[in-house]
Amino acid sequence: MNHEIVDAISHLIRERHMEKQAFQDIIESVFLSILKKKYGSADNFDVIFNLEKGDIEIYCEKEIVEDDAVLEPVTQIALSNARKVDPDFEVGDEFVEIIDYRTFGRRLVTAAKQNLAQKIKEVEKDNVFREFSDRIGEIIMGDIHQVNRHEIRINVDKTEVVMPREEAMYNERYRRGDTVRAIIKSVEKTTKEPQIIVSRADNSFVRRLFELEVPEIFDGIVEIRKIVREPGDRTKIAVESNDKRIDPVGACVGLKGVRIQAIVRELNNEKIDIVHWTNDRSLLIHRALAPVTPLELIPDEENKRNIAVIPDDQMSMAIGRKGQNIRLASLLVGVTIEPIKESEFYEEEETELKLEDIEAEALTPEIREKLKEAGFSNAEQILDAGKDKLVETLGLEVEVAQKIIETLAVYYEE
Repeated sequence: MNHEIVDAISHLIRERHMEKQAFQDIIESVFLSILKKKYGSADNFDVIFNLEKGDIEIYCEKEIVEDDAVLEPVTQIALSNARKVDPDFEVGDEFVEIIDYRTFGRRLVTAAKQNLAQKIKEVEKDNVFREFSDRIGEIIMGDIHQVNRHEIRINVDKTEVVMPREEAMYNERYRRGDTVRAIIKSVEKTTKEPQIIVSRADNSFVRRLFELEVPEIFDGIVEIRKIVREPGDRTKIAVESNDKRIDPVGACVGLKGVRIQAIVRELNNEKIDIVHWTNDRSLLIHRALAPVTPLELIPDEENKRNIAVIPDDQMSMAIGRKGQNIRLASLLVGVTIEPIKESEFYEEEETELKLEDIEAEALTPEIREKLKEAGFSNAEQILDAGKDKLVETLGLEVEVAQKIIETLAVYYEE
């Protein structure tokens, strides 16, 4: 046996953790490719690799022909040569020849080692891809070994994973040698190594942390209905219990806040609001804005929004830093929440002149009904619409429309 090949194989067995059958298949395919280079074809060759001994045996099957009939030395052998091994051989019998490694030249040996290393590397890449594809959604822990403007590279069990800057938390500083936890977000095949993307900014990272810290969530007793987040600043999470005896918010907070504190520490003191989920939108808005208590909610289904009347002294708390609280509350509920100060809202209501409060000859019962059907409920709306709109919408005479506008203008001024 060629000792260079044996040494190369032994080294790879020690350094690589591969399945026995996979390694055998690689070895055999590599040597079949060498035989094809040397003899032009490998169809009649068999390669047997003994993993325990690190030994390779190559057999070549040939047909026995008359001495003067050998046309293809790779597939045929002369009868006289065959009978040197066994005198009982006859023409037409099958002869198995053992190929000696020492007949291989240095060029083929070098090619074999390179081919072997390449194939093992491909198998390792496939193994890494399959392993981490099965682990998507799992939290990993690794050591940072490289930090640059665009990404953080982390070693996880001798495998490199990448956390792009957009998947990192903006308010965290990452240093080489630090240990960090993140969730496996995606795994993609590339021309080089598989690209394993991990994240600390993704909502699934928060979800997984709650599953790890809150047994009731892991067991399915408490369910996370929705998570909205601005990484590094604030998260709102809506939870619901499948067991009426268990308070979902209390389960997430834990005794003396021990569970939620562990998650907050992992998220670098990111604020977390836990909301008891409900299908009642108004109630969910109240809970999403807590500890702020809206005085009144006015739904506008057509524009998918809700006007929330907020006490003046709670307005800044309702909006939050840079609008985060109201923005996240809107995302959690699924409609836009428009906050308005109590003083401004009720001042507007008081100045609003409703049609039923106006006594004027120009506003006959018939015209009042037409205005109501057209969506006009107060003087300001009619004045904003103008004479031409009244003529077009209600089909009024120009003089009648003009009279209505003039009448309402006087009332509005008073």
